[in-house]
Amino acid sequence: MRVFLKLNHLHDQMANKLREKDLMMCRSCGNEERASEGYPCADCGTFVCIICNFRGVTLCKSCRAKRPEPPMTPGPAKIDWPEH
Repeated sequence: MRVFLKLNHLHDQMANKLREKDLMMCRSCGNEERASEGYPCADCGTFVCIICNFRGVTLCKSCRAKRPEPPMTPGPAKIDWPEH
């Protein structure tokens, strides 16, 4: 029984040491996600998590800050009717 407990304890210690971290920080929301579950930023290529991508975010924070703000209201609508 003692040998079993020692081996079990040794196995637990080895398992804790061998755990690898496959996490990357999302450059849009800051969450840590698995590296295989994300996409690169459309401009610079840094990691954007899959949750942000599902929400329609394709740029990291720094690339979004570099882009100009879209206009709040659309311009006047152009009607393409023939003149009589």
